[in-house]
Amino acid sequence: MTVGPGTAFPMSQELGKSTDEELVDRAQRGDEDSFNELVRRWERPIYALAYRVLGREEDARDVCQETFLRAYRALRGFKGQAKFSSWLYRITLNLCRDWMRRQRRTPVSQVPEGMELSDLAGEAPDAVSVEDLVARREMSAAVSKVMAMLPEEQRTAIILKEYHGLTFQEIADMLGCPLSTVKTRLYQGLTVLRRNLQRQHLMGVAAPRAAALET
Repeated sequence: MTVGPGTAFPMSQELGKSTDEELVDRAQRGDEDSFNELVRRWERPIYALAYRVLGREEDARDVCQETFLRAYRALRGFKGQAKFSSWLYRITLNLCRDWMRRQRRTPVSQVPEGMELSDLAGEAPDAVSVEDLVARREMSAAVSKVMAMLPEEQRTAIILKEYHGLTFQEIADMLGCPLSTVKTRLYQGLTVLRRNLQRQHLMGVAAPRAAALET
């Protein structure tokens, strides 16, 4: 099985309307089309997570493919205690950690996929000036650089909460740590991020959104 961003699989309208739980149930009973629909549905978020953790496109593609291979092999043992997506995220994070240990590397200081100033400062107006575009690029690069320097647990909390929209409880369940620990990691990481942006005089526009993230 080969997966990656943009991989296309044939699917029926019925599969497209099915929930993850329904697709998992069918896949566990041997329906490969259902598993292919799960891959189609979740490959982009899984690739994005791997890319944001590792910062390298090729490595992220490898991790994305390995995630679905492992999920396919272990699917019969999936009991549904957590959401299927959370299970995939956990596999992805474990693979990313294994990769970094083997390579003895830290994440590349690279602009996260799709990261824009609006991700921190709220929605941007429709009309964007050249100066605004330049400011977005500077903000994206600055955020990426600080993110790469954060401890792994803080960076992971920010990625899962602010990029992938998981709840605090989902993150706590996924990482096997108390809810309060997740909140502390997120707060500490965002505090470092805000202070570094302030030093670079980039915090003026981002302040309202960053402050909201801490509540």
